[in-house]
Amino acid sequence: MWVRALSSIFSFLLIGISLVDANLRCYDTGNFTRNSTYGRNRDLLLASLLPNVSANGGFYTDSVGQNSSKVYALGMCRGDSTPDGCYRCLNSSIHDLIASCPNQKEAISWGGDPPCIARYANRPFFGILELEPTDAGYNTANITSNLTEFDTVWESLMDRVVRKASNGTSSLKYATGEADFTVFQNIYAVMQCTPDLSNKDCDTCLRASVSNYESCCHGKQGGYVQKPNCWFRWDLYPFYVSNASTNVPSLSPPPPPASPPPQSVNSTNSKESKGSSSRTRTLVIIVVPIVIVVAVLIILAVAVLLKSIKKRKQGDQNNKGHVELLQIDFNAIRVATENFSDSNLLGQGGFGPVYKGKLEDGREVAIKRLSKNSEQGIQEFKNEVMLLAKLQHRNLVRLLGFSLEHKERILIYEFLPNSSLDNFIFDPVKRLLLNWEKRYKIIEGIAKGLLYLHEDSQYRIIHRDLKAANILLDEEMHPKISDFGMAKLFTVDQTRADASKIVGTLGYMAPEYAIQGQYSVKSDVYAFGVLVLETISGQKISTFSNQEGDSLLTHAWRNWNEGTALEVVDPILRDGSRSEIMRSIHLGLLCVQENIADRPTMASVALVLSSYSISLPVPKRPAFSMNSTTETATMTESSSLSNPSETEAIQVSVNEASISELDPR
Repeated sequence: MWVRALSSIFSFLLIGISLVDANLRCYDTGNFTRNSTYGRNRDLLLASLLPNVSANGGFYTDSVGQNSSKVYALGMCRGDSTPDGCYRCLNSSIHDLIASCPNQKEAISWGGDPPCIARYANRPFFGILELEPTDAGYNTANITSNLTEFDTVWESLMDRVVRKASNGTSSLKYATGEADFTVFQNIYAVMQCTPDLSNKDCDTCLRASVSNYESCCHGKQGGYVQKPNCWFRWDLYPFYVSNASTNVPSLSPPPPPASPPPQSVNSTNSKESKGSSSRTRTLVIIVVPIVIVVAVLIILAVAVLLKSIKKRKQGDQNNKGHVELLQIDFNAIRVATENFSDSNLLGQGGFGPVYKGKLEDGREVAIKRLSKNSEQGIQEFKNEVMLLAKLQHRNLVRLLGFSLEHKERILIYEFLPNSSLDNFIFDPVKRLLLNWEKRYKIIEGIAKGLLYLHEDSQYRIIHRDLKAANILLDEEMHPKISDFGMAKLFTVDQTRADASKIVGTLGYMAPEYAIQGQYSVKSDVYAFGVLVLETISGQKISTFSNQEGDSLLTHAWRNWNEGTALEVVDPILRDGSRSEIMRSIHLGLLCVQENIADRPTMASVALVLSSYSISLPVPKRPAFSMNSTTETATMTESSSLSNPSETEAIQVSVNEASISELDPR
């Protein structure tokens, strides 16, 4: 891991990369009016690129509409993109196109790393070579070696990769290549054309790109050129994914010269002596600089490592200092709650009681007092303190302080007078206070909070216990996600993990987590889908039943599939926007798909909720829903059977006894 980290550090230290991650062009070839047929066709077609590009091997073209309302669109990802990376890049590019080119009839976006192309126009452009517009960039550092010799090697490599991309067997007209320049330095290149181009046009496009780079950026240590039909990039480190074995340069000296023709013994001995001396000098000339360079690199590595350690220690110290500022004296908490008086009790949860309190400065707070036999241990307590102390978002509950004295573990939160979401949507009277407009804003707010946890904060956090009881509501009914005692911190590039103990709430647990102990951001997406369907229907996942024996999820899917989706909707919402309600049911069903690959990311969910033009795939029958004592027993057994050598305990919290089930007094 350290080797990879140091390699990355050296790449940035020695190369000084300044490539732009994305660029976009709105053509000045005509406009369309807002909400026109052309605009709707454009948004629909761009949205269709998301599922179809990956499904068609990384490239897809399509058109929709008639006459002046007809739109053409193209999507392509770089040949080494993963399906997830391709989806994220296109999703971001499409969002940028819609936002930045709101009424232009033609536009193109190059985005991401690895990059992708998203393009649309009001004219047919498939298979037509277009060399403009051009986007180019370069690294800030200059080539410090013999530039003439470097150019020779570089030009040969570019010619080789152009021919490989335009005449090769790749269905994406994609090619990579590398060339040795020095013992320590290789040159790497990637080129790609849209597959609808002919081999000749692909060759023309790539050679024009190389020529553009030489005109603007000659002598720089890497760069790129992007055109409507092709792109290329080169650099001095392997920036692309290659299936070929790594070409590690040899550190041995060059082979000795060929033996001279036979001569007299004395003459031969003399020449052999001179040859040996020459080889010795050659060896010294090569090895000494190598030793010097290696020593310099080691010194730099040690310096960077020490600086990194110092910075991390300083950061830990700052975090510690920040957390210590939140520590509140236990006696002050005792006074704030009138010695934990029953008259201040807001609720009783699985981890302990929650009290309303008033601090010395007049602030009203909610005080969670963990019971001594609480299932939330010291580690979970520290998790919640450290995470909440660093997270700041309007849709996350705010931690104001904590206490860890006299064997007490206490968390102090902002007081939210409107209790939790479950106290409204499941209550026969209070549900009347939440019309569809308010419920839709609550769904949007929860999505934004989860998106922040998954992608937008400095961490990647999996909540693992998202449910209606853990959504608190402020004075204006804005939702705030609470209870992070079960949350897990992921590294930026981590996609999933295995749990040693399954924790969460029955009904909200994704099947891969409940049965196999595997969790990821898609586990939270599943719980979000359940929460959406509960909010729309006013029915609890844990208690729903009908004559067909459906769970809430299969009931919603069956009605949606049969065109009777409004049967799922809480009757008091019938006056709400039908299109929004139907779209929200559709989205909720996509979130609870059994296959995690079929569930959207929270970034996609947020985009769908904010844009009515994004088309959605047809949902399959949703995953099972565990909501009974029998199913709990079955789940425990399944967990054990999935790993016979290890029996895992399943820790669940019950909706009716949630820690966040707060009633204002």
